[in-house]
Amino acid sequence: MPHPSSDHASHGHCGHPHDHRTLAASQFDRAMLLGTTLNAGFVALELGAGLAGNSLALLADAGHNAGDVLGLLLAWGAGWLARQPATTRFTWGYRRATIHAALVNAVLLLVACGVILWEAWHRLAAPAPVASWTMIAVAAIGVVINTGTAMLFLRGRRDANVRGAFLHMAADAAVSAGVVAAGIAILLTGQAWIDPLTSVVIAVVIVGGTWDLFRESLDLSLDAVPRGIDPAAVAEGLAAIEGVAAVRDLKIWGASTSEASLTAHLVVPEVALHRTVLAAARRLLHERFHIDHTTLEIDVGD
Repeated sequence: MPHPSSDHASHGHCGHPHDHRTLAASQFDRAMLLGTTLNAGFVALELGAGLAGNSLALLADAGHNAGDVLGLLLAWGAGWLARQPATTRFTWGYRRATIHAALVNAVLLLVACGVILWEAWHRLAAPAPVASWTMIAVAAIGVVINTGTAMLFLRGRRDANVRGAFLHMAADAAVSAGVVAAGIAILLTGQAWIDPLTSVVIAVVIVGGTWDLFRESLDLSLDAVPRGIDPAAVAEGLAAIEGVAAVRDLKIWGASTSEASLTAHLVVPEVALHRTVLAAARRLLHERFHIDHTTLEIDVGD
């Protein structure tokens, strides 16, 4: 069947409003530089202490923190790419790099958890003595560093790419606190099996926090409707605009981890209402659904 005739098309792209949850590009870069430097230094400290003190919990946490450093670098690089202008070849720009960075980060963390659980299984069968004071001291440093790093990304929680970094650092602070508790427990009881058991708990916590990131980034990479947007509500809102007889071919997907795009055909039989409907639709999508990159086409009907 032939397509209905089309009279008007509108391409809209409004900038995101700046609020307390948004990091400016310069703030984002400074936060990433400081966070990456602090955590890379801590990974080196934790790895050396874990090897010297024979602590699997410290080595597990060092592996996790190394994954977080890589995740910060990926998020930083993706954020930089997302700010680069579009080209004649990459006409959408590089904003989707944030989605791919989040997905790679999630996969790396899940693989690291598998390695931790495998080693913990063998250590539980044959527990080895650990230096509990070393565990306590190093992990306590980790609590301070990870908490401070998480605070750097507190204002950027609106962007899923930045929010992932914030949640990882916040979880790391909690995990490091758990290692401190394990070190104290070993010091008081002398039970070396507490160390590998703590590494198991750490791995489970990481999997729990990473799985949601994995699902979200996988969905976005497959052009699913971004979380927080109800496509049925979008369709109903557009259909409720005066003059709109039907909404067709509605498509919503993530342009990046913080931006959504939309295309749709609006059937408006009355030609005199076309411009009014386009303006109302763009305003509705921006104000109610926070969808700023839109392509709307007006059809007069079959």
